[in-house]
Amino acid sequence: MLTQNVLRNNAFEISSLERNVLERAIKRTQVYSAGYVAVRQGADVDVSLLLVKGLMARHIDAPDGRRHIVGLHVPGDFVDLHAYALKKLDHAVGALTEVEVAVFPHTALEAIQTSAPGLTRRLWFLTLLDAARHRQWIYRLASLNALQRVGHFLCEMNARLLAIGASDGATFTLPITQGDLGEVCGLTNVHVSRVLRQLREAELCNLRGSRVEILDLHNLVARSLFDPAFLFLNDQTAARATAGTEL
Repeated sequence: MLTQNVLRNNAFEISSLERNVLERAIKRTQVYSAGYVAVRQGADVDVSLLLVKGLMARHIDAPDGRRHIVGLHVPGDFVDLHAYALKKLDHAVGALTEVEVAVFPHTALEAIQTSAPGLTRRLWFLTLLDAARHRQWIYRLASLNALQRVGHFLCEMNARLLAIGASDGATFTLPITQGDLGEVCGLTNVHVSRVLRQLREAELCNLRGSRVEILDLHNLVARSLFDPAFLFLNDQTAARATAGTEL
């Protein structure tokens, strides 16, 4: 089922009937290679994309050509559901890895809005969840130090991947480059290297290639000031994502 990860292990989980309605609204699937820009900034759109496999990023391209990542998406995320209302985006959405997406025509989403009010509220919640993650992104960059930024981001990714069964709570695959990690956390490559060494030497976390191993989740959560409330996970998943840390 292509929609199996949508709001999985979330406080506002979709019912099986609603999931079936969502499945029927899919027009096709599409595979994009790493680096492909699936939605271009400012372009008119009449479909929205659900990420099925891989990682995608929202990014803004500065006039000098530099890319600025402003959001990261995992399977189960609608990467541009808000385009249903806006019809164009103020940012681009690109593939960080090879990805598979499910394509939802806006006409199909319009039909859901008319015939399935409960599912419509769930889709509305998804856009609010996007906004909550974005606020946390701003907080991370504005208020946390370098080690806390990287630790907070890794805790967030662990929690989100844990919810869809792509993390066991301690190890997961995060196929992004050190440059991507620096871009996400507002740090230079040199600074990222220094922070990763500090995390490793403190026996909190180890990142080798694309494999993340959390050595001490309890203390990583505490040191990074990570609170998963903004992800609206169900209680069991939120507890696993924090190792019972008092927040």
